[in-house]
Amino acid sequence: MTAASNNEALSSKPRWRTLRRWGFRAAVLLVVSVLAGWAAFEIALRNLPPLPLKAAGEVSVTVLDRNDHLLRAFTTKEGRWRLPVTNKDVDPRYLQLLLAFEDRRFWQHGGVDVLALSRAALQLAMNGRIVSGASTLTMQTARLLDATYERSAFVKAWQILRAVQLERQLTKSEILDLYLRLAPFGGNIEGTRAASLAYFGKEPIRLSVAQAALLVALPQSPETRRPDLHPKLARIARDRVLQRALDAGVISKAEADRAKSEAVPHGRKPFPLLAPHLAEKEVAAAPEKSIHRLTIDAGQQRSLQSLVAERAKRLGARLSAALIAVDHTTGEIIAHVGSPGYLNKNRFGSIDMTDALRSPGSTLKPIVYGLSFERGIAHPETLIEDRPTRFGAYRPENFDETYRGTVTIREALESSLNVPAVRVLDALGPDLFIGRLRKAGVTPVLPDGARPSLAVALGGLGLTLKDLASLYASLAEGGRHVVLNHHVGEAAKRRLTGEIADDANHQLLSPVAAWYISDILKDAPAPANARSGRIAYKTGTSYGYRDAFAVGYDGRYTIAVWVGRPDGASTPGLIGRVAAAPILFDAFARLSTTRAPLAKAPRGALRVSGADLPPNLKRFSKMSIVERDTSSFTQDPLSIAFPPDRSELEMVLGTNPDQLQLKAEGGALPLTWLVDGKPIPSDPHRRAAFWQPKGPGFAKVSVIDSAGQVDRVTVRLSE
Repeated sequence: MTAASNNEALSSKPRWRTLRRWGFRAAVLLVVSVLAGWAAFEIALRNLPPLPLKAAGEVSVTVLDRNDHLLRAFTTKEGRWRLPVTNKDVDPRYLQLLLAFEDRRFWQHGGVDVLALSRAALQLAMNGRIVSGASTLTMQTARLLDATYERSAFVKAWQILRAVQLERQLTKSEILDLYLRLAPFGGNIEGTRAASLAYFGKEPIRLSVAQAALLVALPQSPETRRPDLHPKLARIARDRVLQRALDAGVISKAEADRAKSEAVPHGRKPFPLLAPHLAEKEVAAAPEKSIHRLTIDAGQQRSLQSLVAERAKRLGARLSAALIAVDHTTGEIIAHVGSPGYLNKNRFGSIDMTDALRSPGSTLKPIVYGLSFERGIAHPETLIEDRPTRFGAYRPENFDETYRGTVTIREALESSLNVPAVRVLDALGPDLFIGRLRKAGVTPVLPDGARPSLAVALGGLGLTLKDLASLYASLAEGGRHVVLNHHVGEAAKRRLTGEIADDANHQLLSPVAAWYISDILKDAPAPANARSGRIAYKTGTSYGYRDAFAVGYDGRYTIAVWVGRPDGASTPGLIGRVAAAPILFDAFARLSTTRAPLAKAPRGALRVSGADLPPNLKRFSKMSIVERDTSSFTQDPLSIAFPPDRSELEMVLGTNPDQLQLKAEGGALPLTWLVDGKPIPSDPHRRAAFWQPKGPGFAKVSVIDSAGQVDRVTVRLSE
């Protein structure tokens, strides 16, 4: 080695040591800087104000049907449509497009995409302008939470801090749900679900590729891309999303081309307004709840709501209509139409006519006759006189002002004759009739201070359409008390709590009497172009042509229809058979293509001709009825409080048998108790008695009061 090379080697060693020393210092400085920056970042995070998650959780109050389909939604206090939604409620293709366009590494990063942020910073340095963004979905969600829309370095730094804070508090799925709920879509539309309903009229669970792309594009610039105001700009933004999705391999070229050819909506669609009256009452009754679930079936509601609107339009500009459909096997209301159009001012659409007091016309005649069947004083084939008759100062006339002479009760009810119905009520007593309605859970309204008169047989009292639906649902169920309900699970809850066992104490009619009525009403003449015999139904027209009713049932459903003017004005020619009955039959046709058959005749029903009836049932006569004081029927009709009808009682029988206590309510003392038709020892001036059963099996328990009222139950005794 030469001297020169030795000198060069010796001089390079100090230089290398210097470089190493400075490199070490730089590395230390870098590490310190990173640690200091990280510490400062953590300190900043700890001192951030809490995320306004509670405010972000405020959503529009929604009312859902039995299958969780939207019936009606209400705006938030700020007047915004912000419906509850999660990532499970939207189309998976929409989520794929969203992540491909907004945040490809959403599931990997911790709130900030470092790669995207570095790329954006480099492009800014090289081009002197922003070329691409680096905002993640988490950062956008943080911005929506804080409602900060400025563009500055400070705001971006704040969003980064908030994004990390958000990632540490929530899961990725929860952050995505927040974005889906808060993202702006123009005007007062917030959230993917509200946007899908507003622009496409559908839930976001099933979106076309074009629709999904539009919903991805709108939050970037919601006001300038609103399809209802700027459809061209909305289309351009949508197509940009489609191209990005194509480049990312999320959709195929064929899908992209097909989506680009799809039209952009040019307006907003109305939000669902199904069962609006019932929904409004439900929300008013429980304002603290954000989600309400009703027994309504959205599909049936939409169909029947449309039917009522169509028919009301044909009937006249001022006429309104209402309908209520019930599954009488459970008491659940499946359709509730309070008016032909909630927003129709000419028809007073905001008034719920299912709750309006109206004269029910002839719709109560079946119950009058049913009471006579139950008490054993008449039969459908019993002959009765339809002739001009005066009952004190009251002289009823038939609707057509003609008389048929001698007819059977079956014919009298099928033809809705007035005089025979009043004749039967005169024998029963109007107090008994009113008392039975009250026992069945219906509260008829009489003029102030007035006592029930014979006119109640023809509609001389006030009832609601819901009352009629309840009464006819009870007829359909063999006379058992049916409680109408509109809350999901309410019927099951009543069974679990034992409340449903009390229904026997509120029975409308006996099973035999109820079946007689159904057997008559199924043969009532049907409207033109309708088929008789498939449903049991009755029509009614109030005095002065103010209200028209039609109520009917098959083996499963009961439907009640009202037509008239909400202001109670008379409409000449408005009668139930012409105005309401066609709606009833069309409603049944829309409700189900197959009819559930009516109940079969129960044991004990007497199915004979008039000639084969017992002598006391061949011809109706008030003179054959024992006179009785019916004043006690008004408030407290006689009923057996215990045991319930059709109940099973487990007892100790044999050598040391239990005594069964019998209890009665209402009626007039003294009382007589019978078991299987034979009197048992009891104190007639007490409402309780003790009976010693002889063995297991079925037994019929009856009680009779001094006014002749009778109530019966059947029980089964087991050891």
